[in-house]
Amino acid sequence: MAGPDILRKAYQRNQKALKLRPSLGKKTVSTKVRLYNGTTCEVEHKHWKFKVDIGIDEGGNDAGPGPGILERGALGSCLAIGYSQQAALMNVPIDHLEIEVESDFDARGMLAIDDRPPGFEALRIKVYIESPASREEVQKVIEKAEKHSPVLDDFRRAIPVEREITFVSENEKKQIL
Repeated sequence: MAGPDILRKAYQRNQKALKLRPSLGKKTVSTKVRLYNGTTCEVEHKHWKFKVDIGIDEGGNDAGPGPGILERGALGSCLAIGYSQQAALMNVPIDHLEIEVESDFDARGMLAIDDRPPGFEALRIKVYIESPASREEVQKVIEKAEKHSPVLDDFRRAIPVEREITFVSENEKKQIL
């Protein structure tokens, strides 16, 4: 189990390695997504494979959680892990932690009814934390973790997005085979 001692040692080891060789911290990673059965996606990264889909009421197969669920889950889990790491580093015990991420959205943008943005309009993060430590100590853990949360940063800061498209026609497909 990844307890405070393991988290602290791993964090400090990685921090030391990056201080000695900053280039180790710069990487490009890739996750593959394959569409099948109309709306079901198989997401593959390293040894993990899971399904993502939309619900039946949206015309999908309901074969897995939807992208919005994964966005909220990514944010909540990144924060929970960050709180756990920082608590371990700061020797602040956490007895119980839950995070609820709520999002507001307006489906009219997604369904092209008007020109409003199709994504989330607002996010709310509710943190439920039990600790024998003082509120001030726990607050410092939360603030430090949020300052260094990559997923929270992705939501707060616009990042450049590039797209490359490769078109393959039936004729080209036959020539490849």
